[in-house]
Amino acid sequence: MRGHSPDTASAPLVIAGLRTPLARAGTAFADIPVHRLLAPVLRAVVERTGLPSAQFADVIAGNAVGGGGNVARLAALEGGLPDTLPGLTVDRQCGSGLDAIVLACRLVQAGAGRAYLAGGAESISTAPVRGRRRPDGEIDFFSRAQHAPTRSDEAEPGDPDMGFAAETVAREAGVARARQDALALRSHRRALAALKAGTFDGEIVPVPARGGWVRTDNGPRPRLDERLVARFPAAFVPVGTVTAGNSCFDADGAAAVAVVSADAVPAFPDSAPTALAFRGAATVGVDPRRLGLGAAAAAEALLAEHGVSASEVAAVEFNEAFAGQVLACTDRLGLDDASLDRVLNADGGALALGHAYGASGAVSVVRLLARASSLRDGDLCLAMISSAGGIGTAALFETRRLAP
Repeated sequence: MRGHSPDTASAPLVIAGLRTPLARAGTAFADIPVHRLLAPVLRAVVERTGLPSAQFADVIAGNAVGGGGNVARLAALEGGLPDTLPGLTVDRQCGSGLDAIVLACRLVQAGAGRAYLAGGAESISTAPVRGRRRPDGEIDFFSRAQHAPTRSDEAEPGDPDMGFAAETVAREAGVARARQDALALRSHRRALAALKAGTFDGEIVPVPARGGWVRTDNGPRPRLDERLVARFPAAFVPVGTVTAGNSCFDADGAAAVAVVSADAVPAFPDSAPTALAFRGAATVGVDPRRLGLGAAAAAEALLAEHGVSASEVAAVEFNEAFAGQVLACTDRLGLDDASLDRVLNADGGALALGHAYGASGAVSVVRLLARASSLRDGDLCLAMISSAGGIGTAALFETRRLAP
């Protein structure tokens, strides 16, 4: 779709998207707490906008498995931002980072403020061990929070583990193992090509770590090929199609953007960067046992509201938690293989780069913003993600050239 929609002339604008490298959990960022991943990104976003830090009304950050408190506020202070800048931390599990950006857009739309910092962060490596206290004072440790009710009379788990749910979605959608493996291999190959070409360089904020500065993603696997990805056994159910090779891995990282009103856009004297004008967003619930379909349901509702078909979207960033889930969703949206090759995760996704839970939705927006520079003015862009508990969020943007 070309040309600006009439309802986006004064739309909130997403600018200055940046992220840390994404590192496999337990590797490069193994001892870096979540706020110290987000802090340098917030500081760098402010610097890139050229706006005075005092002009920002708030910091909104998503986080899923941290230790509680207010990560957004702590990261802002750690990043040297003014004491007067508050912070709000949101938890929609995997959708947290995208929902944080959507909330910032809504606040600008409502006139609550003219500029916000928004994004997400996750340090799975340093996430606290979780436990609940029993009546006798002892502690029962558990691996994850409960996301949906469990009932003994159900034929299948009411609050399934993510991999089990991914198997259900892939099986019911008829997504064959070969397609899942092909998508995983595509993701790694595209990410490796992007790393080699320096595609990510302009969006990366280096992070100091114990082994020195971390400047690049460490997830993509150069040795992965058709034969190797086909050798992985089923990971979650006997004779299943979801494997470690076509599933994402846990990652540490952070990402953030600036969301500003049209009248607060800074001057860019040396260039005419591209922004993302916010058109709208939708968050919906689905059956928690089929939680991977949440993104498709949200995208369907959003696109229908705006009278747009999926085929009209020029760029899609969809968190690749599981290849089977991604394909089930894109099939549901009517995107054929040719469309997927053209619009979906042009430089790879979480299958290669990793899934940093609360940051992943924000990473998708940073990636859309980077891709927007090669799109036409007025092209549509879609970010979408599924979350634990059966929730999906989708956000629609259009590219906007900013005047130098």
